[in-house]
Order: sequence, then C-alpha cells, then structure tokens
Amino acid sequence: MRWRARAVATALLALGWSGPAASQDAHWLPAWIASAAPPRFDVIDGAPLIYRDQTIRQDLRVGVSARALRVRLSNELGTAPVRLRSLRLSSQAGEVHILSFSSEAEVTLEPGVALISDPVEMAVDRGEVVTVSLHVPEAAPGVVRRTPVRLGLGGAAVADDAPLERRQGFVSAIYALTDDRPAVVVALGDSITEGATATLGAEADWPAVLNRRLEQQCPGDYLVLNAGISGNQVVRDGRSPNVRSRLDRDVMSLPGVTHVILIEGINDIRHDGNPANPGRDPDEVLAGYRQVVARLKLRGVQVLGGTLTPFAGSERHDDRSEASRQTINQAIRDGGIFDRIVDFDAALRDPVRPEAMAEGTHRDDRLHPNDDGYRRMAMTPTFPCLQS
Repeated sequence: MRWRARAVATALLALGWSGPAASQDAHWLPAWIASAAPPRFDVIDGAPLIYRDQTIRQDLRVGVSARALRVRLSNELGTAPVRLRSLRLSSQAGEVHILSFSSEAEVTLEPGVALISDPVEMAVDRGEVVTVSLHVPEAAPGVVRRTPVRLGLGGAAVADDAPLERRQGFVSAIYALTDDRPAVVVALGDSITEGATATLGAEADWPAVLNRRLEQQCPGDYLVLNAGISGNQVVRDGRSPNVRSRLDRDVMSLPGVTHVILIEGINDIRHDGNPANPGRDPDEVLAGYRQVVARLKLRGVQVLGGTLTPFAGSERHDDRSEASRQTINQAIRDGGIFDRIVDFDAALRDPVRPEAMAEGTHRDDRLHPNDDGYRRMAMTPTFPCLQS
C-alpha cells in the first residue's frame, strides 16, 4: 500500500499541486469539522469505553463541492500516543483511497498533535457523504467530540448496516479543494450545539438543520459547521477547555470563516449539582463574550450572539441561575456586544412559563432540545442570500 500512498502524495503536493484537478479558482475550505475534546472515559458495565483492535467508520456529509479532500486527525487533547492504521477515504460511488500523512500510510498521533493527510483527488458534490475509516490496533480513548460512528472488529471494513453509536473519535476535520465560495458559519457552543440529544444519525442538530435550510433558500451561499462540545463553558474548563482557550484551535485555524454564532453560558451559570455552590456571575460570562468577540473581530469575522435557552425544571435550575440567564440575555439583546442577535430563547420558551422550554420541544431533562426544538432553533438565524 505504501507505493500507492507515495504516488498520491507526489501527484498532489498541497496547494502548489499542478495535477488535473488544480485550478486558479480552487481553494481549501473546511467541509466538515468536529472539535477536539478530552477523553470522557465513559464506563459501560464497569469497563472504560475505549477502542481496542477496532475499525471506526464515520459517514460524513461535506458542505462544499470538492476536487480533492484532506482529512485532519487530532490527539491535541489526548494524554497518550495513539497509533492508527488502515486509514481509508471512500465516496458514495464506491471509490476508495488509502490515506497517507507525509507519504506514510500508518501514523502515530502524539499527545498535543494534529496531522493532515496528503490530498486525495476525489470529485465530490456539495452535500455528498464520504466515509472515513481507520483501525485502532491498541487500546485508546477517542479525543474528538462525540459523533455517530459504526464499529467493526480488527482492521476489516465496517458494514453499512453496523449499528450507530455516539462516540468520540479522531477525525477533526475534512478539508475540500473547492471552487465554491460560501460564507463559512461556525456554530460555537456546548451540548445544545453539538446536538447531544438529537436523534442519532438523523443530522437533526440545529447547525445541520440550519445548513440544509440555507442551502435550500440560497444554494451554495453558506456553509454551517458544528463546533459544539458537550459540557463546554465560557469562563472555566469543564469537560473540555473553555471557549476562550479553544477559540484559536476550533475557529481561527479554519480557513475562510466569515461568521460565528456563539451560544454558551448555561453550563457556567448553573450550580455544580450542589445548590450551595452557585454558578458563575453573569458579568464573568459577559466579559468572556467580549473577549471572544474582540478576537474574532480582529479577523474580520461577524459574530452573532445566541440567547441562552430556557431550562426551568432541569436538575440544576434555581432562582439564581434563572436571574443570571435573564441578565445575560438582556445584555446579548441590548448590550451592543454582538453584530447581530439570534434569539434562541424566544424560539424555544413556553409562552405561559417563559423560564421553561415549550412542551414538545425538549428532552426529559428539560435542559436539552429534542429534534423539534433543534428545528425551531435552526429557523431563527436570518442570513441574506448572497447571490440574489
């Protein structure tokens, strides 16, 4: 296999490549992303949930058309080396390519490291699904946010009908060499943005629904990417580095970003499970917003502020956290922090009991939306068609 990997790498030399797919108009854009996240070390039947001599298959929908693709692997927040082999990229038409990284077909991801594959010449339509498969021979936890995956034993190809699981993995981005020139919108948030409670495999998280809606209204004008991580916070680290500390890695490192929709803060203002330990003060959260906005504005990125969604009835809701939410939302709406406002609160709140989500829009925990709640969120942001 190594001779083939070297041949591909030689033929497609990054941006200077002069192969048949090259074009003066072509440029690299992120076509799909998943933010790095520390391993969760979830436990099932008393055993840690890790990969061991398994192949991970991810079916990923790319947001732009492509002449070629590159795959980004991450161990940036891992604590031990991860060896990966049998890395493959496949199209819907059944075209299969062996992935190489600096001409090597097997890689070891050291802690703190991300690697980008050599370009693979592959014609892909906007909205097409591509499949990334990789074999994890030794025990290792996933170190990228949870996404739907299919698993198989050993290094064999994973069947189409293998059951879906929501697991952390290692693929953090797919980059596309494309002639498309969409506005690139990054949804930056916590589990509500990640889509932790959306129907598995249905692409029902609000960024995915928003992407489909904009594609229908303004074909080719927008690309919406999901940079949500469950448990993320503005002020302090929770299950992942706080939004200020991950901004460079998860947003600014991406080529072509034009807009960010920020919706974070619920995990900051809630108590930690003990009401005697209250959440962060609203002023701390708002100061964090201003730092994020200031850094993005230096890059010319427009920042949309998402109001915090209602969560009365959830286990960590109390009078103090509700007062904090109202203070933060008022500042988002009227404080001049953001270029524009996305009123997710108004989209989801119960008209009779506005501190809670409307019936039929939430999961049992009353903190996370269900698929209809995510759909309502996706109907809220308004973007003009750029080519009309």
